[in-house]
Amino acid sequence: MRIACLQFNPQLGNVAHNLRRAETIISRAETRGINLLVLPEMAFSGYNFNSVNEINSHLEPTAAGPSTVWARSIARRLGCYVAVGYPECCAHPPSSPLGLMSRYNSAVLVSPMGNVLVNYRKHFLFSTDESWAEEGPDGFFSGDLPDGLGRLAVGICMDLNPRRFEAPIEKYEFAHHILDSKADIAVMPMAWLTSQPAESLVDQAQVPDADTLAYWTQRLQPVLDQGGQGQSGETIFVACNRTGTERSACYAGTSAILGVSKGNVKVYGCLGRGTEDLLVCDVPGLGKN
Repeated sequence: MRIACLQFNPQLGNVAHNLRRAETIISRAETRGINLLVLPEMAFSGYNFNSVNEINSHLEPTAAGPSTVWARSIARRLGCYVAVGYPECCAHPPSSPLGLMSRYNSAVLVSPMGNVLVNYRKHFLFSTDESWAEEGPDGFFSGDLPDGLGRLAVGICMDLNPRRFEAPIEKYEFAHHILDSKADIAVMPMAWLTSQPAESLVDQAQVPDADTLAYWTQRLQPVLDQGGQGQSGETIFVACNRTGTERSACYAGTSAILGVSKGNVKVYGCLGRGTEDLLVCDVPGLGKN
């Protein structure tokens, strides 16, 4: 199986620029044989909105806005599954009180034929999300992919953390979801922050953020303890992060494709903290390489 992560630096609110940037990176990369392409959280809108008023003009209808249109187009062109994060608005039924609108931090998964398979709504919200979004009510996602690609689990960024940073750190909610769903692949679009100074994105652009990578691995501890429950005994963890800065926020990059089995983590590939690139890795045991 060939998995790709598109790591780049979206500009806040500049959807047209961000779409062009993603296309440019893809056009320069070797994309033959990719089975699954993953993009960051809120990839084309940017992430660091401070209020409902700020984000309102960038909200997209459920699986029907610019992010999904792009995902469907690129999925057909490359013949692969595509997962991308976007800010969703969803109208309640006309019978609901006051005709309220719901807003979610979401991710859509599209098939190689361009069909929308999954619309996942972020279950654990970060403080930035809480300024405009509701918590996804349905929990983390899991489901089967066709073509022998196995069982998929989906979360978004903060879903990897303890809920609201209030739950016990050893609860490992998303890692247990991976185990309980017997997932072969866990996909997480991210807008993950770094504790390193913004200068490091330039001075050490090609160097992964070791603290971030170590933390992601630590949050998968139950999978490390018990081993992957999918077909191969190894769970593939795909973290597609963004890079760059927005206002005071500095993002960690370090998009990674990891193989997690009992007592072992294999790094199939990892990008630097400031790199804009397409990471492509062959992962044995699922689908066709």
